[in-house]
Amino acid sequence: MEISFEEFKKVEMKVGQIIDVQEIPGSKNLYKLIVDFGEEKREAISGIKGYYTKDELLNKKFVFVTNLERKKFFGEESQCMILAAEKDGKIVLIQPEKDIENGAIIR
Repeated sequence: MEISFEEFKKVEMKVGQIIDVQEIPGSKNLYKLIVDFGEEKREAISGIKGYYTKDELLNKKFVFVTNLERKKFFGEESQCMILAAEKDGKIVLIQPEKDIENGAIIR
């Protein structure tokens, strides 16, 4: 399925720094990530617990979609989504190649 460039431009992606990683009671796969986007902080609920330790995430910068409809998991609201590549069951989170300010827009 192809989408138009205009449709793609509607997806808002930003660089965010994970400043806290929390366990979610009752879930064996999910982390609650507190993400700093510079002017605001948001929570992301992500099923990456089996792939990344808290230490591998904490204080690192990743790419997030920030204008998705919010969704609840185990009673926790996800306000953005971390981006990852997946192939044959391997998950790799998307990071900027060089350091850039929190909240930088992906174009």
